[in-house]
Amino acid sequence: MRKIIESTRDFISDWAVNILILVFGTTVLAQPFIVPTPSMDSTVKVGDHLIVDKLSYAPSDGLSKHVLPYTEPKRGDIIVFRYPVDISLNYVKRCMGVPGDRIRIVDKEVYLNGRKLVEPYVQHVSQGLEPYRDNFPGEPFGPVFDRGREMLAADVVDGELVVPEGQYFAMGDNRDNSSDSRYWGLVPRENIVGKPLVIFWSYDAPTEDWTGYNPDHFVDLAKNFFFKTRWERTLKLVRGYPIP
Repeated sequence: MRKIIESTRDFISDWAVNILILVFGTTVLAQPFIVPTPSMDSTVKVGDHLIVDKLSYAPSDGLSKHVLPYTEPKRGDIIVFRYPVDISLNYVKRCMGVPGDRIRIVDKEVYLNGRKLVEPYVQHVSQGLEPYRDNFPGEPFGPVFDRGREMLAADVVDGELVVPEGQYFAMGDNRDNSSDSRYWGLVPRENIVGKPLVIFWSYDAPTEDWTGYNPDHFVDLAKNFFFKTRWERTLKLVRGYPIP
């Protein structure tokens, strides 16, 4: 009986340690993340499952930033962050502006600090020009949140958005179909969680299958796992594009 009790206690202890390591790993070191929308096509796609490095960026304060090899978010980095409108949601976008940068968009072309950017990662799905979206900043048009309007009122100087301290400007690579900083404002530094490292699995399913409980999705997985898994994207590294 004593051996059974000791064996059970050891089993529980081992599992408790494993659970603690798992919790530590997913809260401090790395975290899985599913891409639910096409705003970053084709850099990352709907149904890509990412591992997010949570040690990438320095915390805003504390001793740890002087001990561990943290860096600050840079232009061109792909970042995962808590959505400023609803911090229970995580978003993935490309960091396009850091504090002090001046940004404007003219006929879909991004100008950073007075220089037109070359953006090989960008996808345009619409042939026409849309006010505000394609010529930014300007008179708000479309689904512009209050935060976005506050940004326009406070941070636009001489027709350019000037990114303030502690804030970052983020946009999707699928530039014509992205809800991003143009619409809901800047990303606070403390909201940035990390950056994706690798796609560990990718499955071809629509947005609604990844944004809520859908029993048909599980049926689809059971029937089509091997056929709809994007094997060519498995273990694909996710890299930013340096913007000087």
